[in-house]
Amino acid sequence: MNITITPKKLCGSVVVPPSKSMAHREIICASLAEGKSRIANISYSDDIIATIGCMRALGAYIKDNPDNIEVDGNREKMTSYLVLDCNESGSTLRFLLPVALVLNSGKNKFVGRGKLGKRPMEIYRDICGEQGIEYIDDSAQNPYNFLDLTVQGQLKSGDFYIDGGISSQFISGLLFALPMLDGDSRIFIEGNLQSVGYLDLTMSALKSYGIDIQKEGNVLYIKGNQKYLNHDSYVEGDYSQAAFFQVANHLGSRIDIIGLNKESLQGDKVITEFLQRLKDASPEENLVFDGGNCPDIIPVFALACCLRIGHTEIVNVSRLRIKECDRLTATVEELKKLGANIEEREDTIVIDGVYKLSGGEVDSHKDHRMAMTLAIAATVCDKQVKIKDAECVSKSYPDFFEVYAKAGGQVKEETV
Repeated sequence: MNITITPKKLCGSVVVPPSKSMAHREIICASLAEGKSRIANISYSDDIIATIGCMRALGAYIKDNPDNIEVDGNREKMTSYLVLDCNESGSTLRFLLPVALVLNSGKNKFVGRGKLGKRPMEIYRDICGEQGIEYIDDSAQNPYNFLDLTVQGQLKSGDFYIDGGISSQFISGLLFALPMLDGDSRIFIEGNLQSVGYLDLTMSALKSYGIDIQKEGNVLYIKGNQKYLNHDSYVEGDYSQAAFFQVANHLGSRIDIIGLNKESLQGDKVITEFLQRLKDASPEENLVFDGGNCPDIIPVFALACCLRIGHTEIVNVSRLRIKECDRLTATVEELKKLGANIEEREDTIVIDGVYKLSGGEVDSHKDHRMAMTLAIAATVCDKQVKIKDAECVSKSYPDFFEVYAKAGGQVKEETV
């Protein structure tokens, strides 16, 4: 599906969808708890559907309701051949591989689409090798490099040395699994931890379900034989999705954004601070922003920087290259098509602001955050913007364009 947007500022109110990051974590914890839990304010994006499906495969009973789910957890050990479909969700894959190695001693076959088969997984590969766990990655053997990864064996407690510079998702995955093992464990985080806010979300979710994790410096201490406790929860609004409308407001729209928790631990909450710095800076001031802990908001924040007269650099963003697309290159390519003065370096986006953007045809690269960024860019263009493969927003925000239209956006769909 292609979308053509006629430039117009947005106005009205928007209730931001629930945090996808927190929903993943709540669903996993509830599925591992003894007893029934209810998770309110659920949005059934593709990624969340993938996590629900995988937890069902691992034995949890999950009932879908319109805006909540009821979960009856499972801690029973299995000896089965399981197919765990992660779709395109890196979170689902990395969170659940260690969990599967605790719950199921049979074969766990992880499958998925898009670029998931190319996401870095060496940390788990090395752990499996050290512990004698079978790890077979056949992703490169199929024509599209779709995920095809099989693991079999039992995860063992002990000491784990994890490079924090790749993704905090590996640490979160171990934190879900290790408390269920007989022995105690420690995780030593080496180097600079990326996306530290996401690890805070994991520890917050674990605590609410009765799991105790102690942190001293870069070491996490995990007691064994812990039990997840059932818990009712409400998923707070998602700052990574709110960022699109916050940037729209920064660029002249007038949207009342509803549903955000000002005390949230979400790392993407930093978008508020970033935009304030942009607003307060003089044209003569060279600004530098560190995107290492908030990669999901960088494309739309780069858009905001493109309309600020002055020089701006967004550093520490090489991790954007291993998202649904090479998001660093895609951000630069597509905003440049619209008239932005923006350049790509290995780990940096360099921007010299312009007064306005033009318009034209752009490509989402089948990446949900790129599609939404380009839709916000259309609000400040001189001419129409046509976005290719805009249906990819279903990964995280299925009704984004409906919400966009209700806020006054002029959207025309073209089925390809």
